[in-house]
Amino acid sequence: MKSSFLVGLIGAGVGPSLSPALHMREGFEHGLSYVYKTLDITDLGVPAEGVGDLMREARRLGFDALNITHPCKELVIEHLDRLDETAARLGAVNTVVFTDEGAVGYNTDTTGFGHALRTGMPGAPLGTVVQLGAGGAGSAVAHALVTQGTDRLVIADMDLDRAQARVEEIRRHHPESSVEASHVDKLPALLPDADGLVNCTPVGMADHPGTPLETSLLRPELWVADIVYRPLDTALLQAAREVGCRTLHGGHMAVYQAVDAFRLITGIDPDAERMLAHLRELAAAG
Repeated sequence: MKSSFLVGLIGAGVGPSLSPALHMREGFEHGLSYVYKTLDITDLGVPAEGVGDLMREARRLGFDALNITHPCKELVIEHLDRLDETAARLGAVNTVVFTDEGAVGYNTDTTGFGHALRTGMPGAPLGTVVQLGAGGAGSAVAHALVTQGTDRLVIADMDLDRAQARVEEIRRHHPESSVEASHVDKLPALLPDADGLVNCTPVGMADHPGTPLETSLLRPELWVADIVYRPLDTALLQAAREVGCRTLHGGHMAVYQAVDAFRLITGIDPDAERMLAHLRELAAAG
């Protein structure tokens, strides 16, 4: 079995990413020689449209796989030889594995959130869930929520057209699902009947402080999940806990998408709980 791996992360502003540390520590735990490098397109002076050339150069240099992040998740697709079903459905790739048959693209964001929800929020009611944000991350989460059995999903965004486009995408792949679009100004009418709330906006990140909604709309019966993981304890989650809500921090999704990517790259099942504990260490260390 292969015992050494060279992996990269392509995207803009990826220098502070925790992925290298997460992957390399887990590789060490399995006795692997596992090297993970960031390939920041901003620092390299490569436009997002150049992701194909960068990917091919990485393969030529001996990389075994790549993680792909913003703004290259969609642009990389035309340069791949094959997509798995989830990546094809989402129209976005976050993991590329180089094989004898070529470059194969996967998306572990959807499976990552699905695992995070099941393990970090067991038994959470999925009658009506309101999702804030219809961007790329929102697409992965929406597919996961529908796949996990959400009866009614409402995708709310500042841009109603974008929310509607996301809804139409979900309906194409899940025609039996009940999905609707809304503007964020409708949240006061939506949340009283909701079972869960998922923040898929960047609000709460260190560079985008604050909460994505008026916290007075929260109530104890509502569970609240955030996909922001830097910081792990966002202002939204703090406010939700104060009200009495069950909460799920974004580190769960970050870890489980890394778990699935690690498995695809190495063929080894990683220890998710160990990786989650490591993420907490990294987050605490700043």
